[in-house]
Amino acid sequence: MLKTETDALNSRTGPDRAALAIRISTIIGLLGVAVFAVFGWHKGIFASNEAFSAYILSFGIAAAVIFTVLQAVQVVIPILPGAIGCVAGIFAFGPVWGLIYSYIGISVGSITAFLISKRYGMPMVQKFVSRKKLDRYMNWLEKGHKFDKFLAFMIAFPVAPDDILCFMAGLTKMSLKKFSTIIFLCKPPAIALYSLTLAGIISFAGF
Repeated sequence: MLKTETDALNSRTGPDRAALAIRISTIIGLLGVAVFAVFGWHKGIFASNEAFSAYILSFGIAAAVIFTVLQAVQVVIPILPGAIGCVAGIFAFGPVWGLIYSYIGISVGSITAFLISKRYGMPMVQKFVSRKKLDRYMNWLEKGHKFDKFLAFMIAFPVAPDDILCFMAGLTKMSLKKFSTIIFLCKPPAIALYSLTLAGIISFAGF
């Protein structure tokens, strides 16, 4: 009986501790973005695409590593819209490497969200995703292979709620291998389409 009660307590405290870590990470992330925005404004980093790229590239390989990690974290803990990171990557590293770094980071983040959901189940998912958003897609979870096709289609769609779908996929019987295959094959077109489109719009606007 004691072991059962202990396991039940651990199953509750796991998501609660994670939720606290998420809140703290979000606050730290927002503060970091705000500080960098103010610093960049005063230093003229955002004055042009060239100035922004030169500043980021001055950090060498560390810039690519940090950017890739941030893109991964952004999937699990969305501090800012994901498109902002993708566009920033194109301006900083160019269209080829910017897309590659985003692809790697977003793929890692998507798989991480899937594994978190697999490990902790619905109690943890509700810490990341509101009930209202979950209800919008809940009926797909019971459709078996239809959900697999739905997931593949939505992942390839540029404006789909990827973070929600990755967490929800972890609640199904889908294997890690199948989920990873869907992410690796379907994600590149979506990343390229909305990243290059938004970057083109911003460049046309004069940045």
